[in-house]
Amino acid sequence: MEKNLFIEYPKCSTCQKAKKWLDENKVKYEDRHIVEQTPTKDELKEWIKMSNIEIKKFFNTSGMKYKELNLREKLPQMSEEEKLELLSSNGMLIKRPIFVSGKTILLGFKQKEWEDNLLK
Repeated sequence: MEKNLFIEYPKCSTCQKAKKWLDENKVKYEDRHIVEQTPTKDELKEWIKMSNIEIKKFFNTSGMKYKELNLREKLPQMSEEEKLELLSSNGMLIKRPIFVSGKTILLGFKQKEWEDNLLK
């Protein structure tokens, strides 16, 4: 059986809500700190492919690091490879939480989407 992976930043309130929801719904998962164990380029590449979500959606656009690096201006000119490089270099640049389960990738926490995907 595949392990569910919950990737979070513990101080993030959205991550805390998602974690509480997972626990209340008895969804088993392995917890991973997004900064201490930043997803690798290969993991990100695989998740982006599996999720059919554009790579730019994987960026935490409300984060300070994103703003500091002026990524709103820079991302459109960057290659896919450069974006992956950037995301895998700093967990704070990645939108969170991420829930990886088999062939399902959930990015950010939208309760309805999580219910539809995890409680079938």
